[in-house]
Amino acid sequence: MSKALKLAVVLGMMLVLAAAAMVASAATKFVVRTDLSGYMEVPAISTTANGTFRAEITTGKKIKYRLRYSDVEGVSITQAHIHFGQRGVNGGITVFLCSNLGNGPVGTPACPAAPGVVTGTLTADDMVGGAAAQGIDAGEFGELRRAIRLGLTYVNIHSETWPGGEARGQLRKVD
Repeated sequence: MSKALKLAVVLGMMLVLAAAAMVASAATKFVVRTDLSGYMEVPAISTTANGTFRAEITTGKKIKYRLRYSDVEGVSITQAHIHFGQRGVNGGITVFLCSNLGNGPVGTPACPAAPGVVTGTLTADDMVGGAAAQGIDAGEFGELRRAIRLGLTYVNIHSETWPGGEARGQLRKVD
């Protein structure tokens, strides 16, 4: 085999490996986001509350997130979660983003007064069994990851005025 042919084969193999690594990297993490509004609540409510949520989800079983909210009509935010449920349907809690009720797992941050920002990193250990009746048990990070990727989860912030939820947004994958 000539030197030029060997070089071409080696370069070709390197390109194939680089492409495979890029595909694998794209599959290992993805970003989701949503805008929160009372109009997305089930049933819809009229409120000035709004917010944004952004998260990076990895196969390393981590969700690194940032939740921002403002113009809340409720006296204060009581808690915020990611729920398992498609658009227009209420579903069980999978993870707490913040809580002022003392009902989240150990390490759940407090919800700051509006306007507020909550950031953190979630793992399988932070998952609760609120969606067990829907097939996602506490700790089943792979199931939660799949539901998030498919757009079957939503973020909900709850307040004293609207305990069932004041602003909600369906998570969607960002390309």
